[in-house]
Amino acid sequence: MQNPAPLIDHTLLRPDATDTQIIQLCEEAVEYGFASVCIPPLFVPLAAEALYGSAVTVGSVVGFPCGYHSIRHKVLEAKELSAQGAAELDMVIAVGKALSGDVAYVAEEIAQVVLAAPEARIKVILECCFLNHKLISQLTEAVVLSGAAYVKTSTGFAAEGALEEDVRVLAQAADTRIGVKAAGGIRDLEVCRRMLAAGATRIGTSSGIKIVTQWQEQYRNRD
Repeated sequence: MQNPAPLIDHTLLRPDATDTQIIQLCEEAVEYGFASVCIPPLFVPLAAEALYGSAVTVGSVVGFPCGYHSIRHKVLEAKELSAQGAAELDMVIAVGKALSGDVAYVAEEIAQVVLAAPEARIKVILECCFLNHKLISQLTEAVVLSGAAYVKTSTGFAAEGALEEDVRVLAQAADTRIGVKAAGGIRDLEVCRRMLAAGATRIGTSSGIKIVTQWQEQYRNRD
């Protein structure tokens, strides 16, 4: 297994996150070589300043964590965050609309967010624990057609996070046309490894340092 750090979004989305913790998160992301930081919208300007000149991307969230904001709200949020320096945006879909059979509504909101922030990579959170595999596949196709960059399993705030079986369904439906992000409950190297084997191309976790440290220890032990 290669170093997982370039595939990890170093995440801090707790409601009690502070300026100091966000700056520390950014410093850790640079030190370990993570793909991005994923932080609350409030802190995007701070992170953009802290990461200026580095290879680490600033990421934030839209319609988080429940996804029941209006399309207009999500569009405005995406525009503002992109203008402030967020190059990756993890958007929560209107899960209730999907469960009501209105996949067209979900497709429209994704497409509008993609159009609102053309310079950002949009990662669409389906919150798979609420959905059956048929609906996951239908929604993934809508994500692909919208022009978004990734489909994502979970917010990490629902009853369940990423499951290998759901990642496999996402990967099969995406069929390499877009990326697949697994997030929620990925707290060690073994779980990270299983998610990548199932088809994930990006990992969202607040345990990135632990995962990379475990990988380094295994690499040293092989030598």
